[in-house]
Amino acid sequence: MNRMEAINRIEELKAQIANLPSGSITKKKVNGRIYFYHRFSVEGKRKEKYIPADEVEHLRQLINYRKSLQSEIKELESQLSKVSYFVEEAPFVPSYVSDVSTPYTPSMPLSAFSLNVRIGSELRKLAAIVEGYKKRECFGKLRDYVYGDGSDKVFILYGLRRTGKTTLIRQIFNDMTDEELGHTAFIQVMPRDTMADLNHDLRILERNGFRYVFIDEVTVIEDFIEGAALLSDIFAAGGMKIILSGTDSLGFVFAEDEQLYDRCVLAHTTFIPYREFDAVLGVHGIDEYIRYGGTMSLGGIHYNESSTFSTKEKTDEYVDTAIAENIQHSLRHYQHGGHFRSLRDLYEKDELTGAINRVVEDMNHRFTVEVLTRDFRSSDLAVSAGNLRRDRENPTDVLDRINVSEVTENLRELLAIRNKPEQAVEIDESHVTEIRECLKLLDMIGEIELRYLPDVSRTGIRTIISQPGIRYAQAGALIKSLLLDETFKALSLPERNCVQQRILSEIKGRMMEDIVLLETKLANPDKDVFVLQFPVGEFDMVVADSDNATCEIFEIKHSDRIFPEQYRHLIDREKCALTEHRYGRITKKTVLYRGEPATENGIEFENVESYLLDFARLSGRRSG
Repeated sequence: MNRMEAINRIEELKAQIANLPSGSITKKKVNGRIYFYHRFSVEGKRKEKYIPADEVEHLRQLINYRKSLQSEIKELESQLSKVSYFVEEAPFVPSYVSDVSTPYTPSMPLSAFSLNVRIGSELRKLAAIVEGYKKRECFGKLRDYVYGDGSDKVFILYGLRRTGKTTLIRQIFNDMTDEELGHTAFIQVMPRDTMADLNHDLRILERNGFRYVFIDEVTVIEDFIEGAALLSDIFAAGGMKIILSGTDSLGFVFAEDEQLYDRCVLAHTTFIPYREFDAVLGVHGIDEYIRYGGTMSLGGIHYNESSTFSTKEKTDEYVDTAIAENIQHSLRHYQHGGHFRSLRDLYEKDELTGAINRVVEDMNHRFTVEVLTRDFRSSDLAVSAGNLRRDRENPTDVLDRINVSEVTENLRELLAIRNKPEQAVEIDESHVTEIRECLKLLDMIGEIELRYLPDVSRTGIRTIISQPGIRYAQAGALIKSLLLDETFKALSLPERNCVQQRILSEIKGRMMEDIVLLETKLANPDKDVFVLQFPVGEFDMVVADSDNATCEIFEIKHSDRIFPEQYRHLIDREKCALTEHRYGRITKKTVLYRGEPATENGIEFENVESYLLDFARLSGRRSG
């Protein structure tokens, strides 16, 4: 195997390892019963998560497979370290470095770099992986920066994992000519790297005429936030195009507020609207969007890629790796850990993940001390029990007969939630405020106004989780907890499946409503988008145009069938009269649902996916 083949093989192995669980499996005996746990480390801190017995062998196979891939990487890296390799391409020095117009052919060994730097043909190999992939909407913003006029700003591409950041960079490589790629470098930052190392390598690249430099996971560098101005003031100002990417959203937000103030262009990938998900992945359906968790991948599988060894990530792992660690990394390095001090206390006591999960699981996503400290009870379980009791076709009280305490305890363990006697941190309003603030900075939550009639003086806020993956993972955790209950296990398979689907449908329905509200609000910055509540009942969504004194009223239903009760509020004369008096003439009454377009009793039934796909309709502009 030659050098390039070895490097490409290492890259393939690392991509596979990223989707595989680390750590080991341990077992404990409690009250005569054997329980299995997945033991792993996060930032040097050991963690354990419960594993159902029927998943142990599969997890063990995945862990062993990961270890075999790591051994192969070590062997390949050992072979590479024994030989000194030199750059095959000879990039020239462009005008911003010197006035030399003839090609510059330095002898530049890769060993001269302090970091993991890739150039030339290596980048073409990386680009080939994404050939044929459709592009996210923010690709145009990245391309404009790369090929736009000179600037002293850096470009920051940031967002949670699996939202397409690396794919966007590879797509830029794919669009480059050989000459442009010859002036391009990709730097992969590791935890041990420093700003001094990065400065050293950038100076080498600058001297050798490199114009485009992509730096991945730069916030891993401990002193990045304090030293970020170096990138804009020295290298970008000298003509380099510097593109930074990474998952540490808060780190970039802090750097933009401090060292890179007014010297950066930001592109956040975390929020992916339904229309973009549908267009880029070619995966259709609101339920699929929810199942993918608002990301460009399903259960850890890389965007536009499949893997035999990928598994659906647990909700605790998702919150730990995508949110809690993101928050903690930034807090540790921003202002020497002095900012968001309350959250630092929660994290160090292993209580940040559980606090976030409490807010997400709460039916109304309330950020209150009461939600974060009360004895945990599952709102999903309680709502599903009530709905199953009232089901018109197949009513059942099965969720009243289960051992609710045991199911709740299993769910609490899966979500890493501690009740007040177990909490090492005394939670107060500062924790509540800081959790909300951090999640807003991460684009993890949005806010929709609650309005009331006839009491117009009363208002409120409905918090929306913009990343449905967290909620869907929690639904999966609830199902796992139910499957451990003896009463539930005694049901026939069709009965168990029916209950599970009803629980998932209820949760998906609330998630779908949040998705519609958030995307409609984002598409209508000049209009009022809100939930309108009455003493009895509500309109799920109102879109009001104050300039024209008109409004539209909506009900949002997860069903794919039409029932009169779905639109009973929309035809309530008193509710409509109050609404028109306050917000103007009602021009349209719509039920958004998963079925086919139809009209019944003056109410339009519109397919929710079509509504979300039609941006012109979503933003209130009429076509044809």
